Amino acid sequence: MSTVRAFLDHHFLHYNARELVAAARSYEAHLEAGGEMFVTLAGAMSTARLGRILSRMIRQGKVHGICCTGANLEEDLFNLLAAKDYVEIPNWRALRAEDEKALYDRGLNRVTDTCIPEDVMHELEARLIVEWSRACDEDRRHAPAEFLWRVLDDPSLSEHFQIDPSDSWVLAAKECGVPIWTPGWADSTTGNMFVGAVMREKVAHHHCVISDTEQFERLLRWYRDRQPNDPSTPSIGFFQIGGGIAGDFPICAVPCLIQDLGLEDTRFWGWFCQISDAVTSYGGYSGAVPNEKITWGKLDVATPKFMIQSDATIVAPLIFGYILHD
Repeated sequence: MSTVRAFLDHHFLHYNARELVAAARSYEAHLEAGGEMFVTLAGAMSTARLGRILSRMIRQGKVHGICCTGANLEEDLFNLLAAKDYVEIPNWRALRAEDEKALYDRGLNRVTDTCIPEDVMHELEARLIVEWSRACDEDRRHAPAEFLWRVLDDPSLSEHFQIDPSDSWVLAAKECGVPIWTPGWADSTTGNMFVGAVMREKVAHHHCVISDTEQFERLLRWYRDRQPNDPSTPSIGFFQIGGGIAGDFPICAVPCLIQDLGLEDTRFWGWFCQISDAVTSYGGYSGAVPNEKITWGKLDVATPKFMIQSDATIVAPLIFGYILHD
């Protein structure tokens, strides 16, 4: 029986296909040399159910830190709690404005070809309000992901799981102690709900959720703490799925440490790959080629660099499957 690895080695020989295989082999070599890997998630990767394979990467020790959008963070739990209630829209490109309104009236929020039911969002909201309120009362402060982990700690939640919990990458990160950063969390459903809860006085204040700058400080300290002492061991790699804030936020850790804190012994990111369908044009950072990051003090000349311009929902599972020997 053939494997994903054998298929890719045999057929993916040129262009973006060749770059995909080269990146997968290099990712594997980076880990074998003792390096760690930081993964960023933009777009709607959780609703695309990337968690099914990303959770395995986490549990097998092939991912050591994650930065994601608020949408990817919460949508992993939405999927865990309501996957069977999702509504697929096969002809989504043909939808009229009136069709979209009909979905809205049914309480269905569309993400490309998939609609997430509004009910699951409010189920999670109720549980989060309890945790946010309790944190305010106890003068505790946590990152957005840590509040979701506290919700996952409630044994009653498992009664509502609609998929195998091993498919949840947020749960896998919790169980394996892999930290999650979520910059720009206000740009998400649960972020909106939090603000609404504060304004309705269901939650006492905003301070129970740590700010972006505080999250960034945590990232700087994490990066420094995990910097290899042995110069022959590669520094932490950076695997970027999509563009936007999920990638922009964490990759700035290195230039901040070197240029703003004056810690000149800080090593550049030790490996880099981005999957993006953005093209280098119109000043779009998400389509910036890896070499441009050298000028910003993020990567070095010798840093292994890969740029795969394709659909991340196709490319990421193939790379992960290659590394996992599927």
